[in-house]
Amino acid sequence: MTLLAVLSDQIAGPVASMVTSLVVLADGAPEPEDVKAGWTAFAVFLLLAVAVAFLGRSLFKQLRKAQAAQEAGVYDRDEDAADETAPGPENGEPHPS
Repeated sequence: MTLLAVLSDQIAGPVASMVTSLVVLADGAPEPEDVKAGWTAFAVFLLLAVAVAFLGRSLFKQLRKAQAAQEAGVYDRDEDAADETAPGPENGEPHPS
């Protein structure tokens, strides 16, 4: 029994037709001598590397800005460092919700 027959028996409906078409397409792999690396693919690779470097640099700059703003006191304090006398269940008061 072939793989295609086993998959068709186990999967019903539109999924079976999709699996069938994928198996048929997978059998049509090119020969190794038909596949050649080209300058276009190399250029795309370089452009992607430049884009990743640009995005990484931008992220680093944004993180530095956020850190500077936090140190300047722009953001609220962490809840872990909140005042111990604040109302809450640990001080005998109900949680305001």
